[in-house]
Amino acid sequence: MTITTILVLILFCIGASIIQRITGFGFGIFIMTVLPFIMPSYGEATALSGLLAVVQSLLITIKYFKYISFKKLIPILITFIVISYFAISCMAILNDYFLKKVLGVILILVGLYFFFFDEKIHIKPTIPNQIGLGSISGFMGGFFGMQGPPAVLYFLSTANSKEQYLVLAQAYFLVGNIFMTIFRAEKGFVTMAVGQAWLIALVAIYIGSWIGAFFFNKISISLLKKISYTYMGISGIIALIV
Repeated sequence: MTITTILVLILFCIGASIIQRITGFGFGIFIMTVLPFIMPSYGEATALSGLLAVVQSLLITIKYFKYISFKKLIPILITFIVISYFAISCMAILNDYFLKKVLGVILILVGLYFFFFDEKIHIKPTIPNQIGLGSISGFMGGFFGMQGPPAVLYFLSTANSKEQYLVLAQAYFLVGNIFMTIFRAEKGFVTMAVGQAWLIALVAIYIGSWIGAFFFNKISISLLKKISYTYMGISGIIALIV
């Protein structure tokens, strides 16, 4: 990796960690706007995103573990794990260029949707909803390394407190990304390049988490989300034209 690539990786990991620590999601969405362009292949980009997200989610899950509710977590998590396995298996035979273009469209649509409807979305915590959202999350996580939005909608609707929402989301990302890393390793996506980049970015994850924790009660989450969604849309446009 060149010095420029390392600096880009570190800066984006810090930014992704800040967003994840404050809002409870967004790490994969933010980091995947750049990883496909600095890693050797798209599959390796998603593998690195997942490994970095494991570290980020572990720190938060440990801190807020006492607030967790397994009944609200298990059905959607199991669904996600099963669907993500099939998505990753399909990704192994798809073209990197095609996936980057699809990623661009997904970023634009997700950015626009959340920018305009973030405060108006309410989902009931039923088993069919958990299976449905877990399936969508599995496809998004397997193909694009960004399983957060569908799961976050569910956790926001069912959590009893800010702390419970945060730990449910992070436990979901933690376990889900561990399984996806195993699936990606089986397909040959966890390479030496991924391991080197992961080691380089570890300190950046900690720095971003610390900054995010500091601003947790001092910054408007609504404003941060709007900025993130705008960035998503712009990044999607860039992915389509580059």
